[in-house]
Amino acid sequence: MPASVQVAFESWSCPIGLTFAVVLAGVLYLRGWLRLHAASVNAIPSWRAGSFFLGLFLIWLAVGSPLAAFDEELLTVHMVQHLLLMTFAPPLILVGAPVMPLLHGLPRKFVQSILGPLFRSPAMQGIGRVLSQPAFCWLAGIAALLGWHAPAAFTLGLQSEAWHAVEHACFLGSGFLFWWPVVQPWPSVPRWPQWSILVYLFLATLPCDILSGFLVFSDRVAYPVYLSAPRRFGLSVLADQQCAAALMWTCVTIIYLVPAAILTMRLLAPINVPDGELMQSEFRRGGTQHGDLRGFEVV
Repeated sequence: MPASVQVAFESWSCPIGLTFAVVLAGVLYLRGWLRLHAASVNAIPSWRAGSFFLGLFLIWLAVGSPLAAFDEELLTVHMVQHLLLMTFAPPLILVGAPVMPLLHGLPRKFVQSILGPLFRSPAMQGIGRVLSQPAFCWLAGIAALLGWHAPAAFTLGLQSEAWHAVEHACFLGSGFLFWWPVVQPWPSVPRWPQWSILVYLFLATLPCDILSGFLVFSDRVAYPVYLSAPRRFGLSVLADQQCAAALMWTCVTIIYLVPAAILTMRLLAPINVPDGELMQSEFRRGGTQHGDLRGFEVV
């Protein structure tokens, strides 16, 4: 390993808080998933659980792994972080149908006495209805993407650890919001017809295409903060910018095509029971013995 790269790795330290949160979420999910299967509830197959754990790992990889040691030196690495937090990890976690296993992984008294009344409260129900609106989810994702890639905001995130953490939280949170109407994890129900999600995804690619195209074909450096960064990998600042933009352009296009293709096949196939309805019926059949979700409104 080159000495310059080794120095960068030595500057990395494992974030205890993030690592603990990721491990705790994984343990709670696994505990709940095992409880459901012990009760003969087969609503969440193993591949969904694997998807959830892969999503958790990608969050840690983006923010907690040695990859984070290079985000202040290469825009490409910074872009990889953004893609992992916003485009890859959230849909994988949501595909894992996390609500039911996490609730069953928590202590029963905590769920019944605290979470139950909280989620049944009118205020929380109203917030849930707003946050689950596809229009709001789309705007949140696009606002985070364009806002944090503005040069002033981008520079602020690199120069301040606190704002850098806020930036990562915005990408992750907006990623969950954006993918929620697409994946529709239990206990949510569709707000718009399925075909409209194809338009939703298509319109989401346009801002990404415009931003990526600008960065790829621009002959000037959009983020001057990288001009003073060490060049350990032989890439010029402009070449690094073009590589980062091409990566975003390619990944976003491909990732958005996957759910679009799946939705198209569902629309053309015979009518099947949606996953959300299947999970609710399975939960009512065997999982209600835990008593965690009775009385919750589906949002």
